[in-house]
Amino acid sequence: MEAEEQIKVLREFIEQNYYPQLLEGVRKGQMYLGLDFSELVKFNTEISEELLENPEEVLKAGEMAVKEFDLPQKVQKFTIRLTNMPDSQKINVSDIRSKHLNKFLWTEGVVRQKSDVRPHVAAAKFECPSCGNVITIIQLDKKYKEPSKCSCGRKGKFKEISRELVDGQGIVLEENADELDGVQPKRINVFLKDDLVAPISERRTGPGSRVRICGWVTEVPIILKTGGQSTKYDLIIEANYVEPLQEDDIEMNITPEELEQIKQLAQDPDLINILVKNLAPSIYGHDKIKEALILQLAGGCRKVRPDGIITRGDMHLLLIGDPGSAKSQLLKRISKIAPKARFTSGKGATAAGLTASVVKDEFLGGWSLEAGTLVLANKGFAIIDEMDKMGKEDTSALHEGMEQQQISISKANIQATLKCETTIIAAANPKLGRFDPYELIAKQINLPPTLINRFDLIFPIKDLPNREKDERVASFILKLHQDPQKAESSLSTKLLKKYFAYIRQKIEPRISDEAMEEIKEYYITMRSAGMSDDGSIKSIPITARQLEALIRLAEASAKLRLSNLVLKKDAQKAIELIDYCLNQIAKDQETGKIDIDRIGSRITATQRSSLTLIKDIIAALEEQMKVKTIPVENIIEAAQEKGITPSQVEDLLATLRRNGDIYEPKRGFVQRL
Repeated sequence: MEAEEQIKVLREFIEQNYYPQLLEGVRKGQMYLGLDFSELVKFNTEISEELLENPEEVLKAGEMAVKEFDLPQKVQKFTIRLTNMPDSQKINVSDIRSKHLNKFLWTEGVVRQKSDVRPHVAAAKFECPSCGNVITIIQLDKKYKEPSKCSCGRKGKFKEISRELVDGQGIVLEENADELDGVQPKRINVFLKDDLVAPISERRTGPGSRVRICGWVTEVPIILKTGGQSTKYDLIIEANYVEPLQEDDIEMNITPEELEQIKQLAQDPDLINILVKNLAPSIYGHDKIKEALILQLAGGCRKVRPDGIITRGDMHLLLIGDPGSAKSQLLKRISKIAPKARFTSGKGATAAGLTASVVKDEFLGGWSLEAGTLVLANKGFAIIDEMDKMGKEDTSALHEGMEQQQISISKANIQATLKCETTIIAAANPKLGRFDPYELIAKQINLPPTLINRFDLIFPIKDLPNREKDERVASFILKLHQDPQKAESSLSTKLLKKYFAYIRQKIEPRISDEAMEEIKEYYITMRSAGMSDDGSIKSIPITARQLEALIRLAEASAKLRLSNLVLKKDAQKAIELIDYCLNQIAKDQETGKIDIDRIGSRITATQRSSLTLIKDIIAALEEQMKVKTIPVENIIEAAQEKGITPSQVEDLLATLRRNGDIYEPKRGFVQRL
């Protein structure tokens, strides 16, 4: 089809279908028009085929066609954007080959890097000093091009009259890891210009966003260090249209039959047990942990208050266990069911890889932001195995992401805040190989106490010999090896994934008064259990952090039933799980009391009160003896009256020395600092 014919056909098509939108857009200052490709195919198949083969020519003809209309204001440059491309034109990044060069296609992926918006020269006009001829050079390469010679025979030294600048931005698009089976995702550079880098459009293409890109592939010459050109070319997609994808577009292609199945499943009175059986059928036992994981997959409700304070709806869960207790297998299975899940292992994870990093931009120069696991798993799940194997600097990067649900970056003159509304499931091994129920959690894992404290639920997995249980486990594993199909679940992985994606996005339950009263009663009862009869504090069994965890768990329980109201039974389920968790890890084996300091602190409340008591004794003896250096035997004598044994006094004094509260000026004497 000739160029004049193309202009005529496109003019007719726009006049019949898009003329009011065109006038309205130009009046608002929009210098682009979106055309539906499926409508164009119905109107004229020949031009639609021509568009797929030679997109640049046909789009130029569309621009010329728009200029022929009598528009409210003169249009210098106009762009035609195409939407609703057919599935036949979808090409994965890893499948792009030389035959796709200059052909119109579309692909999907995750934005990994993003450069700053910078002006680029699209075309430049030069004047020949000898004959006055004006030469226009289209700038396609990285290197600025000038004319080599004029028609009059002159070579070199042409005068530049004008240059046409466009706003340009580079992004790096990576394939969706979910669609690949164990293959490294490939990347490609994408060039955006004009209205695609407008402030509104730019916000939709931040690192970690999932996008659909329509455009054509162009080759970019690689210049060698010697100055010559390489035989190898780089590929780049010239974007014509960018569409941000919402999670419900990706995860929730739910058919009416599947929706009916989801509703039937939610109405089952034995719902939790069915989900527990189908969550990881090839892993024996761990029913309480599976129950907690199901509630975590459902998630609580995110709340944004008028003062800007945000309460997260995501629950974080930590498994600490003996080797060979199926932690990793459980996490692997969750990564198959959880919507938008990203799996990583502690040894191969760094702070930059988990959060975000600033990298040198090879494409457009300068620095750009690259999203890490937590950002890429935004509104999804980050599953971290072997968390205790990570370095201290790397784990410290998780603090802000877990509680504030954002990642702040201030590096290489880039200040940015990235969203990471991510649920974290982590697994760790105790330092000494096996879990010790008598030792504090914070001392057993190679993680900062402040980080451990941010987990809503912590489950110890103990591998203790028990003849009956061992017999059942051995029979289960041996039968599984004999017949691998025995572990087949009644609910498919695909249905489970869609079920959890649906309830996470569509159900927002509200807490009923009965549920609120139940949670409040439990919280107050637990808090008062930490007080002794004389009003002194013996331990802190629960904090406001556990109260918020109770609310999230209760909301998740209601979501499982597709209920818009959190009932009393949901609150009871949340209490049951939190209570089970606290009894497993926060119970003092000596006193039988629950002390939350056993989880997130290196000393218990009892030890803390004893330390305070010893400090008071030292201060009282100073006052009484009128000296600063106090004999240890006097301290032991005074402490015995308070019920503290001499060996305990020695331990407490050693702790105070380590903390820098006291020092030993000479043997057998201590002095306060």
